[in-house]
Amino acid sequence: MFEGSIVAIVTPFKGNKIDERRLSELIEFHISEGTSAILPCGCTGEAATLSHKEQEYMIKLVIDIVNKRVPVIAGTGSNSTEEALALTKSAKDAGADGALLITPYYNKPTPRGQCLHYEKIAKAVDIPIVLYNVPSRTGISILPQTVAELSKIDNIVAIKEASGSLDQISAIMDMCDITVLSGDDALTLPMMALGAKGVISVAANVVPKHMAMMVKNFMDGNLEESRKIHFNLFSLFKALFYETNPIPVKTALGMMGKIIPQLRLPLCEIKKENAERLREALIDIGVLS
Repeated sequence: MFEGSIVAIVTPFKGNKIDERRLSELIEFHISEGTSAILPCGCTGEAATLSHKEQEYMIKLVIDIVNKRVPVIAGTGSNSTEEALALTKSAKDAGADGALLITPYYNKPTPRGQCLHYEKIAKAVDIPIVLYNVPSRTGISILPQTVAELSKIDNIVAIKEASGSLDQISAIMDMCDITVLSGDDALTLPMMALGAKGVISVAANVVPKHMAMMVKNFMDGNLEESRKIHFNLFSLFKALFYETNPIPVKTALGMMGKIIPQLRLPLCEIKKENAERLREALIDIGVLS
C-alpha cells in the first residue's frame, strides 16, 4: 500500500506553537516535488515533545492541508499501549490513511509483549499499520520472527526498518511478505536491492524531488541514474546526522528559508562548527548557493 519517498515531515514552530503557515508551505512543496506520502509526528516531527493534544491537532492539520492529494501516515506510537491506541483511534477518526507505530521504548518489552502491543492496537483500530523498528532510539529491536508473526494480522501492512542491518532486512523478507520501507536514507538503495519499496525519509524534507527520483528510477529499472542520485546525496545523508535528528534537518530548512529552525528542549541549537559543515553539504548538492 505504501511505497516511494515518504517524508517524515518536521514540525515547524513559531513562538513554541505549531507554525501552521510554514507547515502548509512545506506540504505544498512536497506535493509539487513528487513526495509519495506525508508522515507527521514521527521522530523527525518531534512527537516526543508534543503534547497529545498537539499531536492530534498536528495530524488533523496535515490531513486537512493535504486534502487527499497524497496519503497521510500518522505517527501514533508510544511506549504505553493505551496511549498508542488512543492516538491511533484519533488519527483514524481524523482521516489518516495509515499509522506508524514505533516499538515501545524505555520499558523494553519482550517479543511476546511487542506482539500483544501491536495486536491490541491493530484489532481495535481498522487502519493500515506500519511497524517502526529503530533500536537506536528505543533500546530494543523487533526480531524478524516477531515481524513475521505480526504480518499475519491483516492491517499490519509494512515496517519502517531503521536497524541499520541488511541481515535484519533479509531475514524479514525471507520470513514474510510484509512491505519493507527504509528508515535510513543512506541505506535506501541497498535495501531496495533486497526488495524494499521505498523510504520514510529525513532527507526528503530538504531534497524531496531528489529522493522521489532516486526511488522512482530504481523501481523503473534505471539503476545507474538511481545510483547517481544516491552518491550525489550521500554527503547530505551523513550531514543530517551530525547531531541528533531533527536538529540538523531543521537547521537546514532554516538555512533554506523554509522554516524558523526552532526546537523544543531537550533538543537545542546545532553547534556552530556542525552548522558550517551542514551548510557546506547543502552548497555541494546545490540546495544553497
